[in-house]
Amino acid sequence: MANNIDDKLVLAISSRALFDLSESHKVYLASGVEAYRQYQIEHEDEVLAPGDAFALVQKLLNLNQHLGRARVEVILVSRNSADTGLRVFNSIHHYGLAISRAAFVGGRSPYPYLKAFGCDLFLSTHAEDVRSALEAGFAAATILSGGASRAASEELRIAFDGDAVLFSDESERVYQAGGLEAFQASERQAAREPLRGGPFKGFLAALNALQREFPEDACPIRTALVTARSAPAHERVIRTLREWDIRLDESLFLGGLTKSAFLEAFAADVFFDDQTGHCELAREVVATGHVPHGISNEVKL
Repeated sequence: MANNIDDKLVLAISSRALFDLSESHKVYLASGVEAYRQYQIEHEDEVLAPGDAFALVQKLLNLNQHLGRARVEVILVSRNSADTGLRVFNSIHHYGLAISRAAFVGGRSPYPYLKAFGCDLFLSTHAEDVRSALEAGFAAATILSGGASRAASEELRIAFDGDAVLFSDESERVYQAGGLEAFQASERQAAREPLRGGPFKGFLAALNALQREFPEDACPIRTALVTARSAPAHERVIRTLREWDIRLDESLFLGGLTKSAFLEAFAADVFFDDQTGHCELAREVVATGHVPHGISNEVKL
């Protein structure tokens, strides 16, 4: 067995993001760890229903079949113990998911293992674990329940917000401090100055590298920027992506319009945004990952 995964895109995912563990989680909240452990053991032969990130995982793993080699690795990182995690692995086997590596950390945060696994993206339902991962420099998001699954398709479609997700929050800080006019003036003045990278820059670059391994007219991955920016603030974004040598298939500059209808039109499998208001609306039509990063997520004292 290979002892490194340096050449792969690596997704680390929690049990509750991959599968619907709502019933057992209710047991944990009501009766504690031991009752939860007993519940999982008693039900370990019952297959778990897919969770909000299941379809994303399935499509990412299917890319290996398209390429004829393993370029994507999905790793289970869970607050479960191995004892309670057996039900999760039984369900992984049932669905035929090619997931073989796992870290069961017995109630603690799994984020310290992300570096050892060479993680490009971490998805969890536990917001504090996600914050810790972001602070450690990883792309990470809290998967929100309720996202509608789009029609079955082999094409993987991922949508990103811009500021504080793909890019740093430097421009968002100007907007929140001085309003739209100050923001537009600042972006016009800095149009040829590339934005600094945000927490998802590396993940997008890894996706882009995967895209380049497919023929351009037959790539099963499609990416989109869905941002509240509009002209003249678009130019700095375009020049930044050009400077990074990263391609986005679609760029939607919405000028403050609600993003949900556009995400539905793009038929996104998942959307990543830093602002809770945008995420709450988006989760009604698409699996949504909240990225608790930047000024909009700073704790107000």
